[in-house]
Amino acid sequence: MKGISKIMIAVILGTALVAAGGLAPAASPNGTGDSPAMGIHRTQGQAQVGNITIFYETFGPADRETVLLIAGAGAQMTMWSDELCEELAGRGYHVVRFDNRDTGLSTHLDHLGRPDWVEFFTAVSEGRTPPVPYTITDMANDSVGLLDALDIERAHIAGASMGGVIAQRIAIHHPERACSLTLFSSETGNPEMPGPTEEFLALPPPPPAGSDVETIVEHEVLVAGALGSPAYPTDEEVIREYTLSNIERGGYDPIALERHSAAVMADGDRRELLKRLNLPTVVLHGDADPLVPVENGYDLAANIPGAELTVVPGMGHDIPVQLEPAFADAITRAATNATCESKPAQDGTIRWTLPVFPAGPRLFDVRT
Repeated sequence: MKGISKIMIAVILGTALVAAGGLAPAASPNGTGDSPAMGIHRTQGQAQVGNITIFYETFGPADRETVLLIAGAGAQMTMWSDELCEELAGRGYHVVRFDNRDTGLSTHLDHLGRPDWVEFFTAVSEGRTPPVPYTITDMANDSVGLLDALDIERAHIAGASMGGVIAQRIAIHHPERACSLTLFSSETGNPEMPGPTEEFLALPPPPPAGSDVETIVEHEVLVAGALGSPAYPTDEEVIREYTLSNIERGGYDPIALERHSAAVMADGDRRELLKRLNLPTVVLHGDADPLVPVENGYDLAANIPGAELTVVPGMGHDIPVQLEPAFADAITRAATNATCESKPAQDGTIRWTLPVFPAGPRLFDVRT
């Protein structure tokens, strides 16, 4: 049980991707507006996807190619800062960010309760599929359902941490919907890859729901410090402001983070499925990531044909404001090598054009 407890602390405490800097204001449903800084049109809304309501926000005209941004475990859509979204819109894209199920202003599935961790790890040890409240594939289907609701046929898919796993599942199960793939701080599910550092595992678990706000904020500051980029530090006051903004916007839900964590851990080894992908892919990973060590980024790029790999010195498991241009560059590079157009076949059906990307991961320098 001691080993299980250590793993639980890692996944429950650490899989949320902390994104400090460029804070997004609290959002309300069905709003519209413009960014005063860049004159970029913004809309907000709610989409019904099965029995889940997904809250989303868009940047830029809807008639452009779309970039769909998928957040990490426990993270609200605000982990993708206004500035990063506006940067991508300024480069000519229609940008969509959204709250995954169980986060922010999207549906919280409180009735599903906490995962049964004892049964989960018992099933794993016996080679059985572990029971989970929902799967990563369910969350990938949420994303595709949002595209349907917004009448978007295809998109450039970008995800960070758990969002990168969701993005992989979209490309695997819905290849006709993905023009390109950009994966930040993510992994393949390869059980041979290294896990969180001992220092990270030594952190205390998150405070329970109902804790006072200051206790929650101090814990988030502690976790952010452990996950953050040594070469690109974020001021503690910025992290506090970001955390308070998210609590005011979408609450604090550590049990939902456990459900996200269970979904990630149960998703299994995706390498054989990833080897069948045929779309431009960029992998960006920090060499100082304490949660998903950089070896996972190399493994991810090596298992997707033609994937480009960018390793950022001194970057941890976050999106520091100093590196937002590098994140935008990675998405743009994948999108530039893709085609998002569909071609009518002679029989009147739609067949998607999937580009062939040269095989073999390649290293690129990062611009900050």
